[in-house]
Amino acid sequence: MSKAEFIDNNQHLFWYIKKDALHNISDAVLVEFILNYGNMQAVKDLFAIMGETAVAKEFSKAVKGNRNNYFPQVQNYFDLYFKEYVPQYPF
Repeated sequence: MSKAEFIDNNQHLFWYIKKDALHNISDAVLVEFILNYGNMQAVKDLFAIMGETAVAKEFSKAVKGNRNNYFPQVQNYFDLYFKEYVPQYPF
């Protein structure tokens, strides 16, 4: 599955983004919305498309930044997950 197909399949999660701009979202926005609002299959598909390391890098940048939009439970879960399954994490 391509990134564009993945976004199309999960477009309901990106409710505030105009349809004509949907395929131009950054990887940071994609990761944030899938980890915060997606189901487990969406997370698995995201890992398959981007790779766990790339997703972990985007997640790490976001949680270290001034503005963090991750739900506390989601942040805690994926912080623990990436520490266990991505050897280089945290970046």
